[in-house]
Amino acid sequence: MSYFGKKVTYKGVQYDSQKECDFFKKYLEHCKYRVEIHQRFQLLGKFPVCGYNMSGIAYTPDFVVYDQEGQMLHVYDVKTGLTSWLIDPAAKIRFKLFAWKHNLPVEVVVPRAHDFKMKMPGFTTNTMHDKHVHYDKHGKMKINKKTGQPIYDHYNVYKDIDYDIHDLVGW
Repeated sequence: MSYFGKKVTYKGVQYDSQKECDFFKKYLEHCKYRVEIHQRFQLLGKFPVCGYNMSGIAYTPDFVVYDQEGQMLHVYDVKTGLTSWLIDPAAKIRFKLFAWKHNLPVEVVVPRAHDFKMKMPGFTTNTMHDKHVHYDKHGKMKINKKTGQPIYDHYNVYKDIDYDIHDLVGW
């Protein structure tokens, strides 16, 4: 997110962008759960290759939400959009490694005026996400040139964080 946004400080905490700060203020600041901001997770430690050390892989999500028992409920990564060119391939690999190691998918969120869009990239099916007709920047519906059918985006829309991610994924 720091590639596009300007760093913002709110109550002594630095956020990577105004969108990230707004998401925190609107959905996480006053929630009933414990929220960790920019908590670092080691996904793969350094390892030797041909007598030299290869660096490990870490992932720092924007927000991690924990319940009262310390179980992770949500792992949020705030982006400006859900398209593949806004979520870089390196981030997608980190999302998959995190899900593999912690058995919890990363939820990519895009804050809007009254709600937020959420998508979990990396799954082989979109059936867990609601289907929405895709519109271009001028508000015109995008149509598949071959089939003549509308093009759909797959994501869910929420007004708060009180949803169970396990209901969507099915475990």
